[in-house]
Amino acid sequence: MTEHYLNYVNGEWRDSADAIEIFEPATGKSLGTVPAMSHEDVDYVMDSAKKALPAWRALSYVERAQYLQKAADILYRDAEKIGSVLSKEIAKGLKSSIGEVTRTAEIVEYTAKVGVTLDGEVMEGGNFEAASKNKIAVVRREPVGLVLAISPFNYPVNLAGSKIAPALMGGNVVAFKPPTQGSISGLLLAKAFAEAGLPAGVFNTITGRGRVIGDYIVEHPAVNFINFTGSSAVGKNIGKLAGMRPIMLELGGKDAAIVLEDADLDLTAKNIVAGAFGYSGQRCTAVKRVLVMDSVADELIEKVNALVKDLKVGMPEDDADITPLIDTKSADYVQGLIEEAEEKGAKPLFDFKREGNLIYPMVMDQVTTDMRLAWEEPFGPVLPFIRVKSADEAVKIANESEYGLQSSVFSRNFERAFAIAGKLEVGTVHINNKTQRGPDNFPFLGVKSSGAGVQGVKYSIQAMTRVKSVVFNINDNID
Repeated sequence: MTEHYLNYVNGEWRDSADAIEIFEPATGKSLGTVPAMSHEDVDYVMDSAKKALPAWRALSYVERAQYLQKAADILYRDAEKIGSVLSKEIAKGLKSSIGEVTRTAEIVEYTAKVGVTLDGEVMEGGNFEAASKNKIAVVRREPVGLVLAISPFNYPVNLAGSKIAPALMGGNVVAFKPPTQGSISGLLLAKAFAEAGLPAGVFNTITGRGRVIGDYIVEHPAVNFINFTGSSAVGKNIGKLAGMRPIMLELGGKDAAIVLEDADLDLTAKNIVAGAFGYSGQRCTAVKRVLVMDSVADELIEKVNALVKDLKVGMPEDDADITPLIDTKSADYVQGLIEEAEEKGAKPLFDFKREGNLIYPMVMDQVTTDMRLAWEEPFGPVLPFIRVKSADEAVKIANESEYGLQSSVFSRNFERAFAIAGKLEVGTVHINNKTQRGPDNFPFLGVKSSGAGVQGVKYSIQAMTRVKSVVFNINDNID
């Protein structure tokens, strides 16, 4: 009999009248069930959180940091336990899954350390005009209130922790909605925060069907800030529903690797393969297309193909590089992109092979800009090569994308690489490295359809707090 997991609400583990069964993508076996919350259940979460806010925001940064450190210690302790479930729930390699939990613990711990260093400031009006020399402003940061944190299936623990910890450190209360496929992992994360002894109502979880509660939680009047990671389509809808409330959106990407004639091709191939095929390409920061100078394309593709042949294809428990995709719909979509590109003249460098939701890694040469694969985000193990004649052409194609998350530039000429980086319409450019999220103290952001707001521990705390200025006049008459 599979386990039925509960939601953590107002300091208690609570059930709902309905439930959702979670199946393993790789095997189809039942992994357990989670509550399917109703609107009334959601209302109770929001009400509990709001009631807990005054006491939590009244704590000092040091006091909040102590709770976060306890949660981090528990996550370190339980990394293998949580990671083994996560691996089954989202078909991610076991080693990577355990690493995701450990990285989450590191983020929570680092948030506690950074949070206690955030100071307010005192400003003097005389710095602007002589007439205001007696005006003093004390500028402090205050919590925004109730933060709705929504994490995606591909990193249900890590991209939850990166939202929850900064929100709590800033003095906010949190309602955490894990993805449906990832709900069990999210509830195991919640156990760590519960065991850390957070006051009742400060941290709460919400599980349920998107069609039932998805818009309801976003539009809920109790919510003051929405922190979401997921698809661009859903993110844009959240932006519309949020109205005047602040949001942070981490959305899709079509990250390009631009390879110039003078690139170190061994280094480039290694990074491209790692960036494109890690977790079967199901990452917003995956390398999703290579814009390579035609003069070095053949040599680079040969090196890439040799590395792709060595990728391990199989089940998550075997620590395979390529595992089954999250669901059949995703696998069908990837297959459709590959077939459409081939019909239009792209050259597949491996025989297409699919077993259920498991798609073997595919490299496509001679991809052109009239193919969907050049523009759409596959979220799967397929890598298109687009040959270009110049760096300007590469930049043009990269920037014509609706997305603007990250890019890579591979070149031995750093001045030229930096010049190209300055022209790319993305949040981050990596020089001679694969596109990737971390380190988590760096700013992480997307432009265009790739997101809104800036993440990274310090930046996330700042985003989920607001500035308040208290101004008073100094009377310099001492009599």
